[in-house]
Amino acid sequence: MTASNPNTAAPARTQVGVPRDELVRWLNEYLDTDAFSDVSLNGLQIEGKDRVTRVAASVDSSLRSIQAAADAGADLLLTHHGLFWGKPLAVTGPHGRRIKAALDAGLSLYASHLPLDYHREVGNNAMMAKALGLEDVVDFGEYGGKKLGLAGTLPRELDLQDFADRIQKLTGEICLVHSGSHPFVHRIGISSGEGAGLVPEAARMGLDTLLTGEPAHKYFHDAFEYGVNAIFAGHYETEVFGVRALAAKLEEEFGLPWQFIHQPTGL
Repeated sequence: MTASNPNTAAPARTQVGVPRDELVRWLNEYLDTDAFSDVSLNGLQIEGKDRVTRVAASVDSSLRSIQAAADAGADLLLTHHGLFWGKPLAVTGPHGRRIKAALDAGLSLYASHLPLDYHREVGNNAMMAKALGLEDVVDFGEYGGKKLGLAGTLPRELDLQDFADRIQKLTGEICLVHSGSHPFVHRIGISSGEGAGLVPEAARMGLDTLLTGEPAHKYFHDAFEYGVNAIFAGHYETEVFGVRALAAKLEEEFGLPWQFIHQPTGL
């Protein structure tokens, strides 16, 4: 299933495309890729065609995502979860088929993990904070020496269930809610993906609610014992925002049309 940007008009430059290496340099600089110590190999992971005329974006670098991007005529696929994670992998089995599908299509693959969680303009957390209208936004969510997330104040206090319903409308998925004894939501911390362990930090900052992706058994009791509400909106669903915003930024900067490859995992 795919969802397209309705604005398909593009400057004449896109008739011959934009040099791939120019886009990669711009992305590396814009995302400050080298500033992050990350298990993900951030940046260009697969080198495809020399020029890019169309972009696709996807949360995951699955075979389905790669094939869908190729079928859509994309020359560059932006993903949050790439194919290389801290150790060499044999180019065999599913891993080999993913790489082969991209190479056969001339499709470049660019991955941005922690840099895209962090980014204060198009990052996952920044986009959620913007969608919620957070005010007095500050850094939050210690991970790997950086505060990847954001915390802020809602314009008005909301009932916990009303807030959860609002998140459900934002993501399209039902949330799991752990009530930490706060019946209302006003000051919240946001950390996309795996942020269940941030409840203690939220408590130290005086936040009443943590919004993150997926729960973890070892942190199950924290929300109840620290008195901080925890709302789990899905790892996938909290990480669709960054790749979509980044693709839209490429359209703004380079006039490249883009398409989002939507393949929810339910997790």
